[in-house]
Amino acid sequence: MKPGNKTRLLIGIPCFDMIHTDFFESFVNMEKPEGVSFTIVKNTMIYSARNIIAGNAIAAGFDRVLWLDSDMRFPKDMIFRLNEAMNITGAGLVTGLYFTRKLPIKPNIFSALWYNKDGEELDAGADMMFVYPEGLTEIKACGFGCCLTSVDLIKRVGDEFGSPFTPVDGMGEDLSFCWRVAQMGEKMYCDTKIKCDHIGQAIYNEDFYIRQGVFE
Repeated sequence: MKPGNKTRLLIGIPCFDMIHTDFFESFVNMEKPEGVSFTIVKNTMIYSARNIIAGNAIAAGFDRVLWLDSDMRFPKDMIFRLNEAMNITGAGLVTGLYFTRKLPIKPNIFSALWYNKDGEELDAGADMMFVYPEGLTEIKACGFGCCLTSVDLIKRVGDEFGSPFTPVDGMGEDLSFCWRVAQMGEKMYCDTKIKCDHIGQAIYNEDFYIRQGVFE
């Protein structure tokens, strides 16, 4: 999406309490297309905040939502690169690459995702993609720290399943959304060249991941 393009983008930031100063600096310095809007929903559960942002995006007629977590740092040109990835793939969900904050850190992209519930019996889980190609790659799920979704996809997920981000048993709100997307036969992608930092006791990123040793 280039400046002046009529595609309407909403940046949605769910935040339980405070925004990290490193996030704020990264957000301010990020290159943004003309006419972009943003919203912060705080002091509620993250899945509720995401559902509120999703509903507002639909009601206000936005075309895409860029989901940013408030403990992240991003490349300056990330918005344009994610939009380009969405345009290339035609998918309704694309993400950049980032990592968990719990040691040992792991990529927040997944090669498999499953959910089965039979009465009281629950079988739900996901396989992280420990080794990944450079560039656009198909995934089965991702975290939502730096994720772009089309509003059309959000609306269709809501029409099919109800509130799009309300967690199913055994999954967080982000993987629950991805599971619903997969049930609809939709593809999801990560551009692993878009490398983001996760802010914690250290800055967790791909360099940190490689230094600690790649998983098999």
